[in-house]
Amino acid sequence: MSNSQPDERVDASPESTGRARGGRDHVEKGSMTTLRSLRPHLSENGLRADTEGTDVADNMRLIGEAGLNRLNVPVEFGGLWDGGPWGGLREVIDTIVALSAADGSTGQCWSANALVSRQLFLSGLPQATKKQLADELIHDSRRLVSSASEAGGRGPVTARRVPGGIVVNGTKAFNSNSGGGGRDLLHVRLLLDGAPYQALVRLDDPGLTLAHDWDNMGQRGTDSQTITYTDVFVPDGWHLPPLAIDPYLMSAVLLTHGALLQGLGEGAHEAAIGYLRTVTRSSMPKFASVLEDPLIHRQLGEMSSDLAAARALLTSVATEIETQSADPVEAGVRGFRSKVASTTAGLRATARIHDLTGARGTANRYRFDRFWRNARTFASHDSLDAKMAFIGAYEVSGALPNLAEYLPV
Repeated sequence: MSNSQPDERVDASPESTGRARGGRDHVEKGSMTTLRSLRPHLSENGLRADTEGTDVADNMRLIGEAGLNRLNVPVEFGGLWDGGPWGGLREVIDTIVALSAADGSTGQCWSANALVSRQLFLSGLPQATKKQLADELIHDSRRLVSSASEAGGRGPVTARRVPGGIVVNGTKAFNSNSGGGGRDLLHVRLLLDGAPYQALVRLDDPGLTLAHDWDNMGQRGTDSQTITYTDVFVPDGWHLPPLAIDPYLMSAVLLTHGALLQGLGEGAHEAAIGYLRTVTRSSMPKFASVLEDPLIHRQLGEMSSDLAAARALLTSVATEIETQSADPVEAGVRGFRSKVASTTAGLRATARIHDLTGARGTANRYRFDRFWRNARTFASHDSLDAKMAFIGAYEVSGALPNLAEYLPV
């Protein structure tokens, strides 16, 4: 039986660390400026991770050192998240879009941090555990893994009670953001005494078997590998029952997914424009350059309009969830619509980049294909048709359909 022990450091309050700075103004004024300065480095590192099929550890370290993880930590623990359970969601969504435009795998890994953090800091974990998590997120660039999916597995992950904690056994099929290893944390959903439960497990626990079997065509830097738990001991204070379902949770999750596809589309659009400004190319010989080519202008205009419309809906729904100003049912449906809009716009933009850049743009030194590979891989996570059917069923009946009949939950 292995032992997953916490670190010694537990106090991350502003008073004790002296390192908490700023507030919401800092988020709004500083985070996008910080991301703009990081963007070239994130893109370069992401391209290398995509080529080699390796983890985006360098990017996650840069993001942590830049202080962006504070968006996922409550102000009481030295972070920037305030204003209720979904406070600051617009900034989180904007950050996922910006990170994904630079590199899709990095955007997905950081969005896992954001979603798991919300669940953990709102949970019944002891204050000392939350303080330690906050300190590690802010100062150690700690990464959080949503260890939830058992698709294609051999049954649910389970736990049994033992003195001082629980013992976990079973296999999870997808564990995005798990490539950092070390003291990074898995947020494991499991069954205890036949009821839903959750636990936090360190990735360096000797009871884990990491399969390193993620070798897909896209999102290659997410390391979404299979992980098996064998008699993993989780001490008290690091396991607990799940929260009651938040009425805005599903919509917020859909927005984070949509933000990733939105970012990939915007990244492809920007890459195409950058290429066309430096390379002499036109769609037909009759046009001397891109500046004179209305066919390329039309395609760029269509891509830009699609992406702008999807981004506006994404921001609108994030605002409604953050302020809890919309009825949860309507917010849920609008979350579905936003995911559909951003996924559709992202797939269109990433698929058409070579129509704009031409054969020379397929050179490996550009790797423009990664935008589509990443978008197509992540968009295949669950059915877009099912989401549109869900929306249509609501339109006809006026009632929220049973989610479990449309999507795996």
